[in-house]
Amino acid sequence: MIRAIITDIEGTTSAIAFVHEVLFPYARRELPAFVRAHAHEPAVRQQLDRAALDIGGVVADECIVEILQGWIAEDRKHPALKALQGMLWQDGYARGDFRGHVYADAAQALQRWHDEGIALHVYSSGSVQAQKLLFRHSDAGNLDVLFAGNFDTGVGGKREADSYRRIVAALALPASEILFLSDVVEELDAAGSAGMRTILLDRPQDYPTPRTGEACHGHPRATSFAQIDPQHLD
Repeated sequence: MIRAIITDIEGTTSAIAFVHEVLFPYARRELPAFVRAHAHEPAVRQQLDRAALDIGGVVADECIVEILQGWIAEDRKHPALKALQGMLWQDGYARGDFRGHVYADAAQALQRWHDEGIALHVYSSGSVQAQKLLFRHSDAGNLDVLFAGNFDTGVGGKREADSYRRIVAALALPASEILFLSDVVEELDAAGSAGMRTILLDRPQDYPTPRTGEACHGHPRATSFAQIDPQHLD
């Protein structure tokens, strides 16, 4: 019996294009003005200084911004960048510049599973703040209320089995009663190594060439959440 479901976001609940064509360009474009306006605020200053340490010491904010913009283009998972992006996206969502994309089948299934008493969680490389913003301001309404908890790379990398063992410990459930959904085979491999049940999301919108057979690494495959019945996985 599945008692908890953990879902990835990008390519799973939401289109890869939303992240790479909406969120990332917005952060890159708005970052210079945001830093000029808010660099004196402790929360922003902390993240700028955190980035500067990895850059090599004390540098001008303009230089930090340029490097951060390069990291956005590289999709680098730096904690300071993720924190600053979360602040930028919070402003964007609040102004209505965009809404979080969630596939309709995902929104419907998440609501159904929540109503059935299954505990829902998110595990994404984006910060917990960014996760909550996307679901709170989604085009399907406030879906953040459906989730019991969120995990980001603070528990470890998504392709590392130990990360999933830490999540199992945090949920205090047998790993076999936890289902992990992702579009990344290597993440599913790691979750499976930790004893979780797994399903590969292979959405045609995100993966025009279907991944079947050996490409699935033995993980069950679904092209939408509508195909997933958590209590009948075999």
